Amino acid sequence: MNIVARLERIPVSSFHYRLLIITGLGWMFDAMDTGIIAFVLPALAKTWQLSQVQMGYIGSMGLIGMALGAVLAGSVADKIGRKKMFAATLVVYSIATGLCGIAWSYESLLVFRFLVGFGLGGQLPVAVTLVTEYSPPGQRGRFIVLLESFWGLGWLAAALIAYLLIPRFGWQIGFFIGAVPALYVFYIWRTIPESVRYLISKGQLQAAHDIVCQIEKNAGLEPAAEMIVPASDKTKRTGFSDIWTPKFFKRTLMLWLIWFGIVYSYYGIFTWLPSLMIGQGYTILKSFEFVLIMTIAQLPGYFAAAYLVDRIGRKATLAGFLAACAVCAYFFGMAGSPATVLIWGCLMSFFNLGAWGVIYTYTPELYPTKIRALGSGWAAAIGRIGGILAPTVVGQMITAEGGFTRVFGMFTAVLLAVSVIIWVMGEETKGKSLDEINN
Repeated sequence: MNIVARLERIPVSSFHYRLLIITGLGWMFDAMDTGIIAFVLPALAKTWQLSQVQMGYIGSMGLIGMALGAVLAGSVADKIGRKKMFAATLVVYSIATGLCGIAWSYESLLVFRFLVGFGLGGQLPVAVTLVTEYSPPGQRGRFIVLLESFWGLGWLAAALIAYLLIPRFGWQIGFFIGAVPALYVFYIWRTIPESVRYLISKGQLQAAHDIVCQIEKNAGLEPAAEMIVPASDKTKRTGFSDIWTPKFFKRTLMLWLIWFGIVYSYYGIFTWLPSLMIGQGYTILKSFEFVLIMTIAQLPGYFAAAYLVDRIGRKATLAGFLAACAVCAYFFGMAGSPATVLIWGCLMSFFNLGAWGVIYTYTPELYPTKIRALGSGWAAAIGRIGGILAPTVVGQMITAEGGFTRVFGMFTAVLLAVSVIIWVMGEETKGKSLDEINN
């Protein structure tokens, strides 16, 4: 039995849960730094007298950085390793978030938000690639959705910081707290192993064999005495063109379309949500309270998706959650009372973030090891283009009469379109090994 086959036959053990938690905490800090800007914007706009359009540019600048970070980090991770890029990007976005707290002007904040986005965008595809390559085939979907659930914890942390600390200490405190995760890199470096599949692809066979032996011991299995190397792919790596070969053309096109739509809707809705609530007549404190409750609703959405993704499959779960989110977005835009705003907002949050967990499961499965991080990074980067556009589009639309309803009508249409694309173009990968999917 070769090294990869041995890795995939290992049952879920303490190693897999430890890897999930360690990378998940990095994911949580990523989300916290992303979410803080949504809660800081209303207070910052009041202090600096920012227009709606300027607020939209702040959100978009971070997403420009995320797009570039996703492309470059994915490509570099396929060359130097998943572990190194995971650690490096965490340091970049944490320090840049702290620098936002000392921003002296609107222009300096834009620069710092770009750097934050660059680190954030780089970490996500690398982290999900690493966990994907270690997860057993039958539980891979559940593990990636659970990894994505840490995003909800990060937004919850950001909401708590906003609710408890920003009204008392000012908007800068949110950014300063966002710099603390930089210290976590020392723990990551000591505890996370490099991807076995990556090591094999680079010819580091003994290192890969040693890691698998250790995981086998931890799972109560007898390590293989002989190191058998899997057949290698001798095809010359050509980078970006690899994801557009006939075999991967349809997959790449589908992923780019659905990533664009999901990210467009997510950042358009949730980056603006506190400000949109204030625009509807709620106080800053009440707006933060409502968004905090909606953020809590994300967590059961992740758990529901984690339960379904390895049972009914990626396509049904992802398309179903996005279609349900579209319905909720429509009624949220039509809501006229605090109770209906809260109900539809919680349901919208539930389905939207559950869908995010599935898309992060689905994307790396559709590419082989040598281009997995690259393909995932490009899909995420195209998504960030949607995220770049969304805050600015919302900023323009919300100033018109009936803007709140029109904004959420637009998001309803986008989410429904993405759901249809998945049904028409998607392939089912449930329960298959990564080699089986890509051979």
